[in-house]
Amino acid sequence: MSNRIGEERSRGFWPLAVVFALFVLFLYGPMITIFVLSFQGPEGGLTFPLRGVSLHWFHKLAEGLGTVDIGAAFRRSMLLGAVVMLFTVVLSVLAGLAFRKKLKGGNALFFITIASLIMPSIIVSLGIGLQFRLLDSGIKGALTALDATSTLENYGTALGLLTSALGAHLTWTLPFGLLIMFAVFNRFNPAYEEAARDLGATPWQSFLHVVLPLIGPSVVGIGMFGFTLSWDEIARTSQAIGDVNTLPLELQGLTSTVTTPAIYALGTVTTVVSFAVMAIALGAAALLRRRSARRH
Repeated sequence: MSNRIGEERSRGFWPLAVVFALFVLFLYGPMITIFVLSFQGPEGGLTFPLRGVSLHWFHKLAEGLGTVDIGAAFRRSMLLGAVVMLFTVVLSVLAGLAFRKKLKGGNALFFITIASLIMPSIIVSLGIGLQFRLLDSGIKGALTALDATSTLENYGTALGLLTSALGAHLTWTLPFGLLIMFAVFNRFNPAYEEAARDLGATPWQSFLHVVLPLIGPSVVGIGMFGFTLSWDEIARTSQAIGDVNTLPLELQGLTSTVTTPAIYALGTVTTVVSFAVMAIALGAAALLRRRSARRH
């Protein structure tokens, strides 16, 4: 009987292995192709065969792609991603702590927060852009009524990287952070906090020295989600960022104008940044788990 089960397993293993290999190839094949083509020589094109191997197109990328300032777009995306990460972590942890108690209207607040995941991203972007344009009209009307001519002349728009674009990205990252915190606190043992209070710890000391170290790996994961989701976001940014562009928006625009492997080099750089952030987050989470295990 056991031999027959072993034979059945061996017969079914290889078809499943082939399906899994095809799935992995479908998932990561395009990314690997971009990586390979970005390391072509000066005569390289946008398709195979590979013409030489060099860092030529990365040097071209560093020199700039026409009128597009890739360096400035890169810095804007890094800044926005870092701020989104910070807000996502802080607000998600605070919301997770708040929802541990029964809140009046908590269910409605939860569904309102999650609803932004259901709405089409471009609609969210258009709505936020419209809100800030209405805000611009109100500010300009108030300045006109106050006869603040000099301020009115210098005023541009409330749309910007750390205003409307930040809000648009938070509608995407906060629901994920909130869901992670719900899952964490649903499994959290309150006996640790009770023990800390019995030893005379204040609520702040209990959170800082007991709760935060225990949920630390999950908090790091929320930060990773916040940065990577912001780093790659296009649709929610497109109508809400004003007169500047993030790196994904510049990359999207360059796909119709740049016809050299420099576009692949840019794609490789952005992907490497994403993987670097994930590696740092995973390393930090592992370190926090080891420290927590040593304390226990």
